Amino acid sequence: MSYERDNIRRMTAYQWGEQPDSREVLKLNTNENPFPPSPAVAIALTAFGVDQLRRYPAPTANDLRQKLAELHEMEVDNIVITHGGDEGLRLALTTFVEPGRCFGMLEPSYSLYSVLAEIQGAKIFSAPLGDSWDIPRDFAHQLNEAAVNLACIVNPHAPSGTLLDADRISRLANDFQGVLLVDEAYVDFVDPALRYDLVRLINAFDNLLILRTFSKGYSLAGLRLGYLIGAAELIEPIINKTRDSYNVDQISQTLGEAAIGDRAYAEETWRQVRAARRLLREELIKMGFQVGISQTNFLLAEVPLDFSASAEEIYRALKAEDILVRFFATPLLEDKLRISVGTKAQNTRLCKALARIIGKLT
Repeated sequence: MSYERDNIRRMTAYQWGEQPDSREVLKLNTNENPFPPSPAVAIALTAFGVDQLRRYPAPTANDLRQKLAELHEMEVDNIVITHGGDEGLRLALTTFVEPGRCFGMLEPSYSLYSVLAEIQGAKIFSAPLGDSWDIPRDFAHQLNEAAVNLACIVNPHAPSGTLLDADRISRLANDFQGVLLVDEAYVDFVDPALRYDLVRLINAFDNLLILRTFSKGYSLAGLRLGYLIGAAELIEPIINKTRDSYNVDQISQTLGEAAIGDRAYAEETWRQVRAARRLLREELIKMGFQVGISQTNFLLAEVPLDFSASAEEIYRALKAEDILVRFFATPLLEDKLRISVGTKAQNTRLCKALARIIGKLT
């Protein structure tokens, strides 16, 4: 006898990237920052008194909220701290989408979106991206016609790495009748010359939520810390009603404050990732891969038709050499590999292995 809800029994679970047991494995499959967290984080962790763990943490992480509000030139009421970016997504669905109502997204995208929508018992409307990973020009109209309550887009886009400019998102938020959540998990790796800044739109739109995470830019994926930025009217029901009590532990709050306090260190890692991204893209193109411009810490490499080896075969051959990249056996992605940008040494190891593999398989 099954006690699961019907929608839970029918759904397919989220599939996370492989997590190797050995440190010898080169892990370029889950888009982690290849550089360690700030030394300030290490100091804060060392100084953390274990006696603090007998008490509950600050319920709304106000000290961290205040630091983030100052960073983004917003008010504290515009920010809620979450247990990783994924909790921010779940809270948005719980707060703004009633069971049986509609959630909107693009395809392909972060596959957890649809999983969380199914858990909520929501209907899912998805629109395919164009050949250049462009969103449909009438996307807002499509969302409105489907009576979508909440729509999520990831920008820069995963898995392509492309970036929608703020004006395009502004028009979408203006035309869409529901809540628009923009997942900016990779925003720290955007080229500063593009002057991309979505936070400035928060005061203009009462239906815009921005998701941020400490996982990528601050090298804290193992901590699970994120936050949402939005109009106070959007944040209030999340922080006071749907959020779990004491949802972010005291260690995470303390280390998050330390990371924000040493933002200059993080920015230097972003600069190094951007430089490594450019060089890795050049090397992959020399090998024959088709690789678009990315504004993230990963590249999407398409295996050309004149290769006799498929993307899946190359993925498996790399895995046999203890190098993990991401392969998606789904439409639009089954001929591509998503490769996280590593350090110079890691990227060199990857490229040498790819050269050997291509030489053998093609």
